[in-house]
Amino acid sequence: MGNHEKEQTPIASIATIFYTPTPLLNLMSYFLVFGFGLSIGLAISFSFNIHLEQFFPSPDQTSPPLQTLAVNETERVGLKEFLKAPNVTHDMTDEELLWRASMAARVGPAEFPFKRVPKVAFMFLTRGPLPLAPFWELFFGGHEGLYSIYVHSNPSFNATPFPESSVFHGRRIPSKDVQWGSFSMLEAERRLLANALLDISNQRFVLLSEACIPLHNFSTIYSYLLFSKQSFVEVYDFPGSVGRGRYNRRMMPVIKLDQWRKGSQWFEMDRSLAIEVVSDRKYFPVFRKFCKPSCYSDEHYLPTMVGVKFWKRNSNRSLTWVDWSRGGPHPAGFRREAVTVDFLKRLRNGGRCLYNGKSTGICFLFARKFLPNSLTRLLRFGPNLMQFNRPE
Repeated sequence: MGNHEKEQTPIASIATIFYTPTPLLNLMSYFLVFGFGLSIGLAISFSFNIHLEQFFPSPDQTSPPLQTLAVNETERVGLKEFLKAPNVTHDMTDEELLWRASMAARVGPAEFPFKRVPKVAFMFLTRGPLPLAPFWELFFGGHEGLYSIYVHSNPSFNATPFPESSVFHGRRIPSKDVQWGSFSMLEAERRLLANALLDISNQRFVLLSEACIPLHNFSTIYSYLLFSKQSFVEVYDFPGSVGRGRYNRRMMPVIKLDQWRKGSQWFEMDRSLAIEVVSDRKYFPVFRKFCKPSCYSDEHYLPTMVGVKFWKRNSNRSLTWVDWSRGGPHPAGFRREAVTVDFLKRLRNGGRCLYNGKSTGICFLFARKFLPNSLTRLLRFGPNLMQFNRPE
């Protein structure tokens, strides 16, 4: 009986082999389960990606390939963009314009780190038209690149634009209404200066009116201004009612009575002084608040500020001849019949003055007040007498 229990049939032996757990069989089972799970995971992932791309396409399918910019390694940009003369027809406000101009380069003409041809900025403050423009055209002819022109006229003035061949074409700056004798006159002068300062090549700045003429040819005026060591702002102390009598004691302590000065509106200045004028936050607000009629800011603001702060760099005289001999609030005007060769000679060679510390017979470069009907005689006598297009 016991021997019978120990004996097994062949079938039982085989069953024992397959149903008896071993390490090898366990390992094979794990691999089978892992392989089956991996296959299912890959199938699900592939199916999900196909559906996802229907809603979120690959960037390569919608975006163009990035373009590689071709760079010319031999071309240097440097200051080219900075040195370009700006367009005068901008849309800046006065605050933006003055702020930008106040940051203009302040260095002297010999201190720029690049080749620069200095220019003279001719700034015309006008009511409307420029009746003497044909005379100025002859004056400027042949001297392109040595001057810039800026015209401030009443915004309501709508005249036929100058032809493209004219030196005045496209030179009208964004302007505002100006009432002669009011504070708006001073604002217009600063507006002209600020626009001119945006051109870094402008080194000297001349304020003119529509009634002004040049008394010498371009070469003489250009050299006179560029080689001058001083600016030309008329400054003097006048004790009468139209001088100290216009002072407002509420200007103290910024401006004292003994600092109050008077002078011609028609100035010429160098670049450094022009930047000081457009940057001024000390005297300008005081004049705006307290210089009311009969205080004329255009006759007192610059003379006072220059007399206090910049007198060492100033000649204390104007380069624009004006006839005040007849008295009254306005200078004499000159019609056609007044314009003669002798008259123009007297203006060109009248008196003696100091220029860079030496005596000279050329004291005035410009003159006013010439009325529109004087143009014909100016054209007849002026070019030959003043030697336009020829050195004097």
